[in-house]
Amino acid sequence: MSDRQYSSRRPSAAAATGTFLQKLREHAPNSAQLIGFATLIISGGILLTLTGLTLTATVLGIIFFAPLIIISSPIWIPIGVLISVTVAGTLSFLGFGVGTVAVLSWIYRYFRGFHPPGSDRFDYARSRIADTASHVKDYAREYGGYLQSKVKDAAPGA
Repeated sequence: MSDRQYSSRRPSAAAATGTFLQKLREHAPNSAQLIGFATLIISGGILLTLTGLTLTATVLGIIFFAPLIIISSPIWIPIGVLISVTVAGTLSFLGFGVGTVAVLSWIYRYFRGFHPPGSDRFDYARSRIADTASHVKDYAREYGGYLQSKVKDAAPGA
């Protein structure tokens, strides 16, 4: 076979390069995607560098300040306990204060007739309790009368 026959069967190098570049351009990211990828790479590198610096500073701080922390620990432990108890007490006081204000606000709105959330359930529970109390009172009257007659039967002079 000669070169002429062989070249007629396969495309020329320029045509092959053209189709390769055409396929590459079809699958290439646009400029917004490239900028986003570059931003991702740069910010990731910066965050990774800051992470390394933070870890290095932490380890060096522990190495240099460990003797000072160990020597002064009899002072730091009671101070830490005192600060923890103070913070816990303050947060509890503030939390209970907020709860108290919320409850008093709800009660105020309820008695002023503004129907705060949950007032319908409160009214339902109040009516159920009143009904139950009425039933218990009636039952006690009936049962009390029954016992009164039994006492009279047992002790006619009483």
